[in-house]
Amino acid sequence: MRDFCYISRMKTTIEKFPATLDESHQLILELQKSLQIAEQELKNEKLKNAYLLEQFRLAKQDRFAPKSEKNIYQSDLFDEAGIETEEIEENNNTIEIKNHTRKKHPIRKHLPADLPREQIIHDIKEEDKICECGIPLSRIGEEITEQLKFIPAKLSVVQHVRPKYACKPCQENVHIAPMPVLLLPKSNATPELVAHTIISKYADAIPLYRQAKIWNRVDIDLPRSTLCSWLINTAELCEPLVIISHKDMLLERYIQADESPIQVLREPGRKDTSKSYLWVYRGENNVIFDYQQTRGGYHAQQFLRDFRGYLQTDAYSGYYFAEKINDIIHLGCMAHARRPFAQLAKLATKDGLAVKALDYFKKLYAIESFAQDNSLTHDGRYRLRNEKAPPILDEFKIWLLHHMTKVPKQHQLGKAIYYVLNHWEALTNYLKDGKLEIDNNKIENLIRPLALGRKNYLFMGSPEGAKAGAIFYSLIATCTANDIEPYNYFCAMLHQIRLCKNERDYRKLLPRNTV
Repeated sequence: MRDFCYISRMKTTIEKFPATLDESHQLILELQKSLQIAEQELKNEKLKNAYLLEQFRLAKQDRFAPKSEKNIYQSDLFDEAGIETEEIEENNNTIEIKNHTRKKHPIRKHLPADLPREQIIHDIKEEDKICECGIPLSRIGEEITEQLKFIPAKLSVVQHVRPKYACKPCQENVHIAPMPVLLLPKSNATPELVAHTIISKYADAIPLYRQAKIWNRVDIDLPRSTLCSWLINTAELCEPLVIISHKDMLLERYIQADESPIQVLREPGRKDTSKSYLWVYRGENNVIFDYQQTRGGYHAQQFLRDFRGYLQTDAYSGYYFAEKINDIIHLGCMAHARRPFAQLAKLATKDGLAVKALDYFKKLYAIESFAQDNSLTHDGRYRLRNEKAPPILDEFKIWLLHHMTKVPKQHQLGKAIYYVLNHWEALTNYLKDGKLEIDNNKIENLIRPLALGRKNYLFMGSPEGAKAGAIFYSLIATCTANDIEPYNYFCAMLHQIRLCKNERDYRKLLPRNTV
Protein backbone atom coordinates (compact mmCIF):
# COMPACT_ATOMS: atom_id res chain seq x y z
CA MET A 1 0.00 0.00 0.00
CA ARG A 2 2.84 2.39 0.94
CA ASP A 3 4.70 1.60 -2.33
CA PHE A 4 1.53 2.24 -4.32
CA CYS A 5 1.11 5.70 -2.78
CA TYR A 6 4.76 6.53 -3.48
CA ILE A 7 4.44 5.44 -7.11
CA SER A 8 1.28 7.55 -7.48
CA ARG A 9 3.01 10.67 -6.17
CA MET A 10 6.00 10.11 -8.45
CA LYS A 11 3.66 9.72 -11.42
CA THR A 12 1.86 12.95 -10.56
CA THR A 13 5.20 14.78 -10.20
CA ILE A 14 6.44 13.47 -13.56
CA GLU A 15 3.19 14.56 -15.26
CA LYS A 16 3.64 18.11 -13.88
CA PHE A 17 7.33 18.32 -14.83
CA PRO A 18 7.79 20.81 -17.68
CA ALA A 19 8.38 19.38 -21.11
CA THR A 20 10.37 22.31 -22.54
CA LEU A 21 13.23 24.55 -21.38
CA ASP A 22 11.04 27.68 -21.37
CA GLU A 23 8.51 25.98 -19.16
CA SER A 24 11.33 24.93 -16.80
CA HIS A 25 12.60 28.50 -16.62
CA GLN A 26 9.10 29.75 -15.91
CA LEU A 27 8.67 27.16 -13.18
CA ILE A 28 11.97 28.23 -11.54
CA LEU A 29 10.88 31.86 -11.53
CA GLU A 30 7.58 30.92 -9.92
CA LEU A 31 9.36 28.82 -7.32
CA GLN A 32 11.78 31.68 -6.54
CA LYS A 33 8.87 34.07 -6.17
CA SER A 34 7.06 31.63 -3.89
CA LEU A 35 10.26 31.24 -1.87
CA GLN A 36 10.62 35.02 -1.49
CA ILE A 37 7.01 35.29 -0.35
CA ALA A 38 7.52 32.45 2.13
CA GLU A 39 10.72 34.08 3.44
CA GLN A 40 8.91 37.42 3.85
CA GLU A 41 6.03 35.74 5.66
CA LEU A 42 8.49 33.97 7.93
CA LYS A 43 10.25 37.27 8.62
CA ASN A 44 6.92 38.95 9.41
CA GLU A 45 5.98 36.10 11.72
CA LYS A 46 9.31 36.40 13.52
CA LEU A 47 8.82 40.16 13.93
CA LYS A 48 5.28 39.58 15.16
CA ASN A 49 6.49 36.93 17.60
CA ALA A 50 9.27 39.23 18.85
CA TYR A 51 6.77 42.08 19.25
CA LEU A 52 4.32 39.92 21.22
CA LEU A 53 7.14 38.58 23.39
CA GLU A 54 8.32 42.13 24.03
CA GLN A 55 4.80 43.22 25.00
CA PHE A 56 4.46 40.24 27.32
CA ARG A 57 7.75 40.99 29.05
CA LEU A 58 6.87 44.68 29.39
CA ALA A 59 3.47 43.80 30.84
CA LYS A 60 5.13 41.39 33.29
CA GLN A 61 7.61 44.06 34.25
CA ASP A 62 4.88 46.66 34.71
CA ARG A 63 2.92 44.25 36.90
CA PHE A 64 5.67 42.88 39.12
CA ALA A 65 8.89 44.90 38.76
CA PRO A 66 9.77 48.12 40.62
CA LYS A 67 8.48 51.22 38.85
CA SER A 68 11.65 53.25 39.45
CA GLU A 69 13.69 54.08 36.36
CA LYS A 70 16.91 54.20 38.37
CA ASN A 71 17.41 50.46 38.63
CA ILE A 72 17.75 49.88 34.90
CA TYR A 73 20.30 47.08 34.91
CA GLN A 74 18.14 44.45 36.56
CA SER A 75 18.44 41.10 34.82
CA ASP A 76 15.80 39.57 37.07
CA LEU A 77 12.44 41.13 37.79
CA PHE A 78 12.75 40.43 41.50
CA ASP A 79 16.40 41.29 41.94
CA GLU A 80 16.84 43.85 44.71
CA ALA A 81 20.58 44.30 44.49
CA GLY A 82 22.34 47.65 44.81
CA ILE A 83 21.25 50.40 42.47
CA GLU A 84 23.54 51.54 39.69
CA THR A 85 23.75 55.32 39.90
CA GLU A 86 25.92 58.10 38.62
CA GLU A 87 28.18 60.46 40.44
CA ILE A 88 29.61 63.66 39.07
CA GLU A 89 33.03 64.85 40.10
CA GLU A 90 34.70 68.10 39.19
CA ASN A 91 38.25 67.46 38.09
CA ASN A 92 40.29 69.97 36.11
CA ASN A 93 37.12 71.86 35.14
CA THR A 94 35.61 68.74 33.57
CA ILE A 95 32.69 66.59 34.56
CA GLU A 96 33.37 62.90 34.93
CA ILE A 97 30.72 60.22 35.26
CA LYS A 98 31.45 57.31 37.58
CA ASN A 99 29.26 54.27 38.04
CA HIS A 100 29.06 52.94 41.55
CA THR A 101 26.70 50.91 43.68
CA ARG A 102 24.90 52.99 46.26
CA LYS A 103 23.70 51.20 49.35
CA LYS A 104 20.99 52.81 51.37
CA HIS A 105 21.78 53.20 55.06
CA PRO A 106 18.77 54.45 57.02
CA ILE A 107 19.59 57.42 59.24
CA ARG A 108 17.15 58.47 61.94
CA LYS A 109 16.66 62.22 61.93
CA HIS A 110 16.60 64.20 65.15
CA LEU A 111 13.16 65.06 66.47
CA PRO A 112 12.15 68.73 66.11
CA ALA A 113 13.60 70.89 68.86
CA ASP A 114 10.38 72.89 69.30
CA LEU A 115 8.39 69.87 70.48
CA PRO A 116 7.71 69.81 74.24
CA ARG A 117 9.90 67.35 76.17
CA GLU A 118 8.72 65.08 78.96
CA GLN A 119 11.70 63.84 80.98
CA ILE A 120 11.76 60.52 82.80
CA ILE A 121 14.87 60.15 84.98
CA HIS A 122 16.29 56.63 85.31
CA ASP A 123 18.87 56.94 88.10
CA ILE A 124 20.89 54.29 89.85
CA LYS A 125 20.28 53.41 93.50
CA GLU A 126 21.79 55.58 96.22
CA GLU A 127 23.98 52.76 97.50
CA ASP A 128 25.44 52.34 94.00
CA LYS A 129 26.61 55.96 94.01
CA ILE A 130 29.43 55.09 96.45
CA CYS A 131 32.72 53.85 95.03
CA GLU A 132 34.38 50.74 96.45
CA CYS A 133 37.01 53.05 97.99
CA GLY A 134 34.27 54.85 99.95
CA ILE A 135 34.24 58.12 97.96
CA PRO A 136 30.88 59.27 96.46
CA LEU A 137 30.66 59.05 92.65
CA SER A 138 30.51 62.30 90.69
CA ARG A 139 28.05 62.86 87.89
CA ILE A 140 30.05 63.28 84.68
CA GLY A 141 27.27 63.40 82.11
CA GLU A 142 24.18 61.64 80.92
CA GLU A 143 22.78 59.66 78.01
CA ILE A 144 19.47 60.75 76.49
CA THR A 145 17.23 58.49 74.44
CA GLU A 146 14.29 60.21 72.78
CA GLN A 147 11.00 58.62 71.75
CA LEU A 148 8.14 60.24 69.90
CA LYS A 149 4.83 60.19 71.77
CA PHE A 150 1.49 60.61 70.05
CA ILE A 151 -1.27 62.61 71.74
CA PRO A 152 -4.66 62.41 69.96
CA ALA A 153 -5.98 65.68 68.58
CA LYS A 154 -7.90 67.74 71.10
CA LEU A 155 -11.25 69.27 70.23
CA SER A 156 -12.63 72.44 71.72
CA VAL A 157 -15.77 74.52 71.28
CA VAL A 158 -15.54 78.21 70.46
CA GLN A 159 -18.43 80.15 72.03
CA HIS A 160 -19.22 83.63 70.73
CA VAL A 161 -20.85 85.28 73.76
CA ARG A 162 -22.58 88.63 73.15
CA PRO A 163 -24.04 90.24 76.28
CA LYS A 164 -27.34 92.06 75.85
CA TYR A 165 -28.09 95.42 77.45
CA ALA A 166 -31.43 97.16 77.82
CA CYS A 167 -33.20 99.82 79.88
CA LYS A 168 -35.46 98.02 82.31
CA PRO A 169 -37.74 100.98 83.11
CA CYS A 170 -38.28 101.69 79.42
CA GLN A 171 -38.23 98.01 78.51
CA GLU A 172 -36.57 98.89 75.18
CA ASN A 173 -33.31 100.23 73.72
CA VAL A 174 -31.62 96.80 73.60
CA HIS A 175 -27.92 96.86 72.71
CA ILE A 176 -25.78 93.88 71.66
CA ALA A 177 -22.40 93.63 69.96
CA PRO A 178 -22.51 92.65 66.26
CA MET A 179 -21.68 89.09 65.36
CA PRO A 180 -18.15 88.76 63.97
CA VAL A 181 -17.77 87.77 60.33
CA LEU A 182 -17.72 83.98 60.18
CA LEU A 183 -16.18 81.86 57.47
CA LEU A 184 -19.35 79.80 56.99
CA PRO A 185 -22.42 81.52 58.53
CA LYS A 186 -25.00 79.21 60.10
CA SER A 187 -22.31 76.54 60.38
CA ASN A 188 -20.49 75.20 63.44
CA ALA A 189 -17.17 74.93 61.54
CA THR A 190 -14.21 77.11 62.47
CA PRO A 191 -11.51 77.95 59.89
CA GLU A 192 -9.25 75.41 61.58
CA LEU A 193 -11.80 72.62 61.17
CA VAL A 194 -12.45 73.50 57.53
CA ALA A 195 -8.70 73.65 56.88
CA HIS A 196 -8.31 70.21 58.45
CA THR A 197 -11.08 68.83 56.19
CA ILE A 198 -9.47 70.33 53.08
CA ILE A 199 -5.99 69.05 53.87
CA SER A 200 -7.28 65.61 54.86
CA LYS A 201 -9.02 65.11 51.53
CA TYR A 202 -6.83 66.90 48.99
CA ALA A 203 -3.38 66.56 50.56
CA ASP A 204 -3.76 63.30 52.52
CA ALA A 205 -6.27 61.65 50.15
CA ILE A 206 -8.82 60.77 52.88
CA PRO A 207 -12.33 60.68 51.34
CA LEU A 208 -15.12 62.53 53.13
CA TYR A 209 -16.96 59.36 54.13
CA ARG A 210 -13.84 58.15 55.94
CA GLN A 211 -13.47 61.50 57.65
CA ALA A 212 -17.08 61.21 58.82
CA LYS A 213 -16.30 57.80 60.33
CA ILE A 214 -13.24 59.22 62.09
CA TRP A 215 -15.38 61.93 63.69
CA ASN A 216 -17.98 59.35 64.74
CA ARG A 217 -15.33 57.51 66.76
CA VAL A 218 -15.05 60.59 69.00
CA ASP A 219 -18.83 61.12 69.19
CA ILE A 220 -18.91 64.04 66.76
CA ASP A 221 -21.71 63.93 64.21
CA LEU A 222 -20.39 65.37 60.94
CA PRO A 223 -22.15 63.69 57.98
CA ARG A 224 -20.45 63.52 54.62
CA SER A 225 -23.06 65.89 53.16
CA THR A 226 -22.09 68.52 55.74
CA LEU A 227 -18.39 68.17 54.98
CA CYS A 228 -19.10 68.38 51.26
CA SER A 229 -21.12 71.58 51.76
CA TRP A 230 -18.22 73.12 53.68
CA LEU A 231 -15.81 72.38 50.83
CA ILE A 232 -18.00 73.73 48.04
CA ASN A 233 -18.89 76.94 49.92
CA THR A 234 -15.28 77.53 50.94
CA ALA A 235 -14.06 76.91 47.39
CA GLU A 236 -16.35 79.69 46.15
CA LEU A 237 -14.70 82.05 48.61
CA CYS A 238 -11.20 80.96 47.48
CA GLU A 239 -11.86 81.13 43.74
CA PRO A 240 -10.66 84.77 43.41
CA LEU A 241 -7.23 83.66 44.67
CA VAL A 242 -6.91 81.22 41.75
CA ILE A 243 -8.14 83.83 39.27
CA ILE A 244 -5.46 86.26 40.45
CA SER A 245 -2.83 83.51 40.30
CA HIS A 246 -3.88 82.85 36.69
CA LYS A 247 -3.37 86.51 35.80
CA ASP A 248 0.05 86.51 37.42
CA MET A 249 1.06 83.26 35.71
CA LEU A 250 0.35 84.65 32.25
CA LEU A 251 2.86 87.44 32.92
CA GLU A 252 5.65 84.96 33.62
CA ARG A 253 8.08 83.72 30.97
CA TYR A 254 8.07 80.01 31.75
CA ILE A 255 5.13 77.63 32.30
CA GLN A 256 4.98 73.86 32.56
CA ALA A 257 1.72 72.10 31.62
CA ASP A 258 0.25 68.63 32.00
CA GLU A 259 -3.16 67.00 32.44
CA SER A 260 -4.58 64.15 34.49
CA PRO A 261 -7.92 62.29 34.13
CA ILE A 262 -10.67 62.25 36.74
CA GLN A 263 -14.19 60.88 36.76
CA VAL A 264 -16.97 63.31 37.53
CA LEU A 265 -20.57 62.27 38.12
CA ARG A 266 -23.71 64.16 37.10
CA GLU A 267 -22.03 66.18 34.35
CA PRO A 268 -24.69 67.68 32.04
CA GLY A 269 -25.12 65.65 28.87
CA ARG A 270 -22.44 63.08 29.71
CA LYS A 271 -22.33 59.53 31.00
CA ASP A 272 -20.90 58.89 34.45
CA THR A 273 -18.25 56.69 32.84
CA SER A 274 -16.91 59.57 30.74
CA LYS A 275 -13.48 60.89 31.61
CA SER A 276 -12.94 64.49 32.58
CA TYR A 277 -9.59 66.17 33.12
CA LEU A 278 -7.72 68.46 35.46
CA TRP A 279 -5.31 70.52 33.40
CA VAL A 280 -2.31 71.54 35.48
CA TYR A 281 -0.10 74.59 34.92
CA ARG A 282 3.00 75.44 36.92
CA GLY A 283 4.59 78.88 36.83
CA GLU A 284 7.57 80.15 38.76
CA ASN A 285 5.58 80.89 41.94
CA ASN A 286 2.17 79.26 41.58
CA VAL A 287 0.32 76.18 40.37
CA ILE A 288 -3.19 76.05 38.90
CA PHE A 289 -5.47 73.04 38.38
CA ASP A 290 -8.15 73.74 35.79
CA TYR A 291 -11.20 71.43 35.60
CA GLN A 292 -12.50 70.69 32.10
CA GLN A 293 -14.81 68.00 30.75
CA THR A 294 -12.56 66.95 27.87
CA ARG A 295 -8.91 66.66 26.87
CA GLY A 296 -9.26 68.93 23.88
CA GLY A 297 -6.23 71.11 23.32
CA TYR A 298 -8.43 74.19 22.97
CA HIS A 299 -8.72 74.23 26.78
CA ALA A 300 -4.98 74.80 27.12
CA GLN A 301 -5.02 77.26 24.25
CA GLN A 302 -7.77 79.25 25.94
CA PHE A 303 -6.06 79.15 29.34
CA LEU A 304 -2.76 80.35 27.84
CA ARG A 305 -4.24 82.76 25.31
CA ASP A 306 -2.24 85.77 26.58
CA PHE A 307 0.94 83.88 27.50
CA ARG A 308 4.22 84.54 25.75
CA GLY A 309 7.39 82.68 26.67
CA TYR A 310 8.53 79.09 27.19
CA LEU A 311 5.88 76.38 27.43
CA GLN A 312 7.06 72.91 28.51
CA THR A 313 4.82 69.89 27.98
CA ASP A 314 4.91 66.27 26.92
CA ALA A 315 4.28 65.33 23.30
CA TYR A 316 0.47 65.32 23.54
CA SER A 317 -0.95 66.82 20.35
CA GLY A 318 -3.22 69.13 22.33
CA TYR A 319 -0.23 71.40 22.95
CA TYR A 320 0.83 71.68 19.31
CA PHE A 321 -0.90 75.05 19.07
CA ALA A 322 2.15 76.49 20.84
CA GLU A 323 4.36 75.70 17.84
CA LYS A 324 2.20 77.95 15.66
CA ILE A 325 2.58 81.00 17.91
CA ASN A 326 5.78 82.93 17.26
CA ASP A 327 6.08 84.28 20.80
CA ILE A 328 5.84 80.82 22.43
CA ILE A 329 8.82 78.45 22.45
CA HIS A 330 7.67 74.88 22.96
CA LEU A 331 9.83 72.69 25.22
CA GLY A 332 9.70 68.90 25.34
CA CYS A 333 10.17 66.63 28.34
CA MET A 334 13.39 64.62 28.38
CA ALA A 335 11.96 62.29 31.04
CA HIS A 336 9.20 61.22 28.62
CA ALA A 337 11.83 60.57 25.96
CA ARG A 338 13.94 58.54 28.37
CA ARG A 339 11.12 56.47 29.90
CA PRO A 340 10.62 53.89 27.06
CA PHE A 341 14.36 53.20 26.97
CA ALA A 342 14.39 52.76 30.75
CA GLN A 343 11.54 50.24 30.55
CA LEU A 344 13.30 48.25 27.83
CA ALA A 345 16.65 48.42 29.62
CA LYS A 346 15.21 46.44 32.51
CA LEU A 347 14.59 43.60 30.06
CA ALA A 348 17.86 43.85 28.14
CA THR A 349 21.48 43.07 28.81
CA LYS A 350 24.04 45.73 29.58
CA ASP A 351 25.08 45.75 25.91
CA GLY A 352 21.54 46.31 24.57
CA LEU A 353 20.60 49.32 22.47
CA ALA A 354 18.19 50.62 25.13
CA VAL A 355 20.98 50.64 27.71
CA LYS A 356 23.31 52.44 25.31
CA ALA A 357 20.64 55.07 24.68
CA LEU A 358 20.27 55.53 28.43
CA ASP A 359 23.96 56.29 28.69
CA TYR A 360 23.37 59.48 26.71
CA PHE A 361 20.46 60.47 28.95
CA LYS A 362 22.62 59.76 32.01
CA LYS A 363 25.29 62.14 30.79
CA LEU A 364 22.72 64.87 30.18
CA TYR A 365 21.16 64.41 33.62
CA ALA A 366 24.61 64.31 35.19
CA ILE A 367 25.05 67.91 34.04
CA GLU A 368 21.74 68.85 35.70
CA SER A 369 22.73 67.12 38.94
CA PHE A 370 26.05 68.93 38.98
CA ALA A 371 24.32 72.29 38.56
CA GLN A 372 21.85 71.49 41.34
CA ASP A 373 24.41 70.09 43.77
CA ASN A 374 26.59 73.17 43.32
CA SER A 375 23.65 75.60 43.55
CA LEU A 376 24.47 77.24 40.24
CA THR A 377 22.53 80.33 39.23
CA HIS A 378 20.44 80.35 36.07
CA ASP A 379 23.34 81.98 34.22
CA GLY A 380 25.76 79.43 35.61
CA ARG A 381 23.53 76.53 34.58
CA TYR A 382 23.10 78.07 31.12
CA ARG A 383 26.86 78.27 30.58
CA LEU A 384 27.44 74.76 31.95
CA ARG A 385 24.75 73.24 29.73
CA ASN A 386 25.93 74.92 26.56
CA GLU A 387 29.49 73.82 27.22
CA LYS A 388 28.83 70.18 28.10
CA ALA A 389 25.49 69.17 26.56
CA PRO A 390 25.85 69.91 22.78
CA PRO A 391 28.60 67.31 22.12
CA ILE A 392 26.53 64.68 23.94
CA LEU A 393 23.37 65.60 22.03
CA ASP A 394 25.17 65.59 18.67
CA GLU A 395 26.62 62.14 19.31
CA PHE A 396 23.23 60.90 20.54
CA LYS A 397 21.46 62.14 17.40
CA ILE A 398 24.00 60.41 15.14
CA TRP A 399 23.46 57.20 17.13
CA LEU A 400 19.68 57.49 16.77
CA LEU A 401 19.85 58.10 13.02
CA HIS A 402 22.19 55.13 12.62
CA HIS A 403 19.85 52.71 14.37
CA MET A 404 16.58 54.22 13.11
CA THR A 405 16.42 52.03 10.01
CA LYS A 406 17.68 48.90 11.74
CA VAL A 407 14.93 48.64 14.35
CA PRO A 408 11.30 47.89 13.38
CA LYS A 409 9.27 51.05 13.81
CA GLN A 410 6.34 49.21 15.42
CA HIS A 411 8.50 47.78 18.21
CA GLN A 412 8.97 49.66 21.49
CA LEU A 413 12.60 50.46 20.75
CA GLY A 414 11.70 51.78 17.32
CA LYS A 415 8.92 53.90 18.78
CA ALA A 416 11.31 55.28 21.40
CA ILE A 417 13.90 56.21 18.75
CA TYR A 418 11.35 57.86 16.47
CA TYR A 419 9.86 59.76 19.44
CA VAL A 420 13.20 61.38 20.22
CA LEU A 421 13.98 62.23 16.59
CA ASN A 422 10.49 63.59 15.85
CA HIS A 423 10.65 65.92 18.88
CA TRP A 424 14.36 66.70 18.80
CA GLU A 425 14.00 70.49 18.60
CA ALA A 426 11.52 70.66 21.48
CA LEU A 427 13.66 68.31 23.60
CA THR A 428 16.78 70.45 23.13
CA ASN A 429 15.14 73.86 23.60
CA TYR A 430 15.94 73.71 27.32
CA LEU A 431 19.46 74.85 26.39
CA LYS A 432 18.13 78.32 25.52
CA ASP A 433 17.75 79.55 29.12
CA GLY A 434 19.18 78.49 32.46
CA LYS A 435 15.84 78.83 34.24
CA LEU A 436 14.31 76.09 32.09
CA GLU A 437 14.11 72.51 33.33
CA ILE A 438 15.27 69.53 31.33
CA ASP A 439 11.97 67.73 31.96
CA ASN A 440 8.46 68.13 33.32
CA ASN A 441 9.09 66.17 36.53
CA LYS A 442 8.35 69.09 38.86
CA ILE A 443 4.79 69.42 37.67
CA GLU A 444 4.32 65.63 37.58
CA ASN A 445 5.36 65.47 41.24
CA LEU A 446 2.69 68.06 42.07
CA ILE A 447 0.05 65.88 40.37
CA ARG A 448 0.82 62.85 42.56
CA PRO A 449 -1.58 63.86 45.40
CA LEU A 450 -4.34 63.97 42.78
CA ALA A 451 -3.42 60.49 41.52
CA LEU A 452 -3.40 59.12 45.07
CA GLY A 453 -6.70 60.78 45.93
CA ARG A 454 -8.28 59.47 42.74
CA LYS A 455 -7.52 55.91 43.86
CA ASN A 456 -9.19 56.54 47.21
CA TYR A 457 -12.30 58.56 46.44
CA LEU A 458 -12.59 57.19 42.84
CA PHE A 459 -14.66 60.09 41.47
CA MET A 460 -15.90 63.63 42.01
CA GLY A 461 -19.59 63.69 42.88
CA SER A 462 -20.52 66.66 40.70
CA PRO A 463 -19.02 69.37 38.48
CA GLU A 464 -19.21 71.74 41.46
CA GLY A 465 -17.18 69.26 43.51
CA ALA A 466 -14.64 68.90 40.71
CA LYS A 467 -14.26 72.67 40.48
CA ALA A 468 -13.83 72.91 44.25
CA GLY A 469 -11.19 70.18 44.09
CA ALA A 470 -9.33 72.06 41.36
CA ILE A 471 -9.25 75.21 43.53
CA PHE A 472 -7.95 73.40 46.61
CA TYR A 473 -5.43 71.36 44.64
CA SER A 474 -4.18 74.64 43.15
CA LEU A 475 -3.61 76.28 46.53
CA ILE A 476 -2.07 73.17 48.12
CA ALA A 477 0.30 72.62 45.17
CA THR A 478 1.31 76.28 45.27
CA CYS A 479 2.14 75.89 48.95
CA THR A 480 4.18 72.78 48.18
CA ALA A 481 6.06 74.55 45.36
CA ASN A 482 6.96 77.40 47.74
CA ASP A 483 7.86 75.21 50.76
CA ILE A 484 4.83 76.42 52.75
CA GLU A 485 3.00 74.14 55.18
CA PRO A 486 -0.50 73.99 53.64
CA TYR A 487 -2.50 73.57 56.87
CA ASN A 488 -0.94 76.67 58.43
CA TYR A 489 -1.63 78.57 55.22
CA PHE A 490 -5.29 77.59 55.08
CA CYS A 491 -5.82 78.45 58.74
CA ALA A 492 -4.36 81.92 58.26
CA MET A 493 -6.08 82.52 54.94
CA LEU A 494 -9.56 81.29 55.92
CA HIS A 495 -9.61 83.63 58.93
CA GLN A 496 -9.27 86.59 56.54
CA ILE A 497 -10.98 85.55 53.30
CA ARG A 498 -14.40 86.96 54.27
CA LEU A 499 -12.88 90.40 54.89
CA CYS A 500 -11.54 90.80 51.33
CA LYS A 501 -13.17 93.58 49.33
CA ASN A 502 -10.95 94.00 46.27
CA GLU A 503 -8.07 92.40 44.36
CA ARG A 504 -5.50 94.06 46.60
CA ASP A 505 -7.01 92.34 49.66
CA TYR A 506 -7.04 88.96 47.91
CA ARG A 507 -3.42 89.35 46.83
CA LYS A 508 -2.38 89.59 50.45
CA LEU A 509 -3.85 86.11 50.98
CA LEU A 510 -1.87 84.35 48.23
CA PRO A 511 0.39 81.62 49.67
CA ARG A 512 3.60 83.56 49.13
CA ASN A 513 2.18 86.56 51.05
CA THR A 514 0.38 84.80 53.93
CA VAL A 515 2.77 82.52 55.81
